[in-house]
Amino acid sequence: MRAVHALSREAPSDRLERSLHGVVEALCDANPERLDAQQQKVTLPSREALATVVAELRAALFPWHFGPADLSEQGLPYYVGRTLDAALRTLERQVYLGLCFERGREPASRQASEERAAPVTEEFAARLPKVRALLGSDALAAFEGDPAASSPDEAIFCYPGITAILHHRLAHELSVLGVPLIPRIISELAHATTGIDIHPGARIGASFFIDHGTGVVIGETAIIGDRVRLYQGVTLGAKSFPKDEQGRCVKGAPRHPIVEDDATIYAGATVLGHITIGRGATIGGNVWLTESVGPGARVTQAQTSRQLFVGGAGI
Repeated sequence: MRAVHALSREAPSDRLERSLHGVVEALCDANPERLDAQQQKVTLPSREALATVVAELRAALFPWHFGPADLSEQGLPYYVGRTLDAALRTLERQVYLGLCFERGREPASRQASEERAAPVTEEFAARLPKVRALLGSDALAAFEGDPAASSPDEAIFCYPGITAILHHRLAHELSVLGVPLIPRIISELAHATTGIDIHPGARIGASFFIDHGTGVVIGETAIIGDRVRLYQGVTLGAKSFPKDEQGRCVKGAPRHPIVEDDATIYAGATVLGHITIGRGATIGGNVWLTESVGPGARVTQAQTSRQLFVGGAGI
């Protein structure tokens, strides 16, 4: 009885520790690649670090919106410079880790990745003024395209479409520069926050407006012109996935739509395949489209007809 009594008084934390021993071993066994001593010498990229980078870049791009409340004209250059410096230093490290991830973790590969990371980051920094100009056009498009928007500033502060396109424009430049993995992490940070999924490979022109935004999907090889407007639930996707002789998907082949300047695609429309939506075309809500349409086209759902069958006629 005393032994039973002693067992019953065992602390719950002790019992939990013993019961977790097998779980811990199983989880470690499931990740053997990280247990190798050579592998542990290189750290993988960090989502948390990249989230900080994007927040700092956003503040450098829009200091009056996302900088400190007491920011002054005199202090503006110092704040932008300091914030940009911090963001780019962290980004360079993450670019290096992304390059290591792709090339492998042998010493020679790590050295090549380190030599490549600095010039890539410098080139990315040089492209930021162009990115800022595009984002300014996006904010203005949101204001002009949405009667509920009181100012471009409201769109910058509040609209999920602006958040998503900011992430995308940063990620796209890194993708163009050949940085692996890092652009996708940046785009998925926005996807998780806004519900808008834009692959960093997609090419998107100026004055792009995503209204409401939830559920929008834009595939890797999509090309979008200037002044294009999308509403919630729009998919610019692939109709099929070409495969090689081994049955594996062919990577990078054009398979997503081209949407030309001034086109509008309304809520819930699904546009699939490497087709073209002509300049100024309008695609109605919930349309399923797999063929190209010309400039100025208007595509809507077929009108639903209601028929009454008497005595089983027509069945």
